[in-house]
Amino acid sequence: MTQLIITDDNPRDRTFLAEVLSQYTPVMTANADEAIAACSGSDEPWLVTDIQMPGGNGIELARQIWASHRTARILFWSQHSDETYVRALAKLIPAETVYGYVLKNNPAETLLNAARTVFEDCQCWIDPHVRRIQARSQRSSDALSDAEYEVLVDIALGLTDKTIAERRFLSRRGAQNRLQSLYAKLGANLEHADKSSDSELLNVRARAVALALQRGLINAFELKEEEQHLEHWLASRKENS
Repeated sequence: MTQLIITDDNPRDRTFLAEVLSQYTPVMTANADEAIAACSGSDEPWLVTDIQMPGGNGIELARQIWASHRTARILFWSQHSDETYVRALAKLIPAETVYGYVLKNNPAETLLNAARTVFEDCQCWIDPHVRRIQARSQRSSDALSDAEYEVLVDIALGLTDKTIAERRFLSRRGAQNRLQSLYAKLGANLEHADKSSDSELLNVRARAVALALQRGLINAFELKEEEQHLEHWLASRKENS
């Protein structure tokens, strides 16, 4: 039998996974580096991984595993169904790959069924809630392009139109056009005017960030990583100025 590797930074969750999936005699790992090392000796590794982990999340771990093992079977086990993760997965899953996505609020029996479907039956198993998010993220009227997602991250980080234009190699008008497209898809550009004073009641920029947070397009964990990318860009910009 192919070796099953479990990766989760939470000891309690690792214990639970080991008990539920004991029939696979899993190898336990606590982070992405340990998981990659454990997978290196298998041609087609089986992996159960959390998504949010310090020092390298499950999405990046999957990207590295699939880069060297195209037919690796991965079951994502997470308490998060944020659209940012669904979006990231859609961009990196190899066409021939079998994978699963099960939420942690499911009972042990559901987790075991998902594992059997992915690892034994060689079929995808996607949590019904995640499937709904997948469908929404694929509708042309709702789905964000990569360019729109970039400017969403930028405004969530507090960047001005001028700074966005510089960071994304755009004209200021180009940056504003992307923002307008983003606002339209999020439904943030609705006009809420106080007729008595003819002034806007809502700040469309802040509204877009609020709606994106509600939809799960961005979250605190991912913004923390984006903050590091921004700091690197600002430092590089300062050196070149």
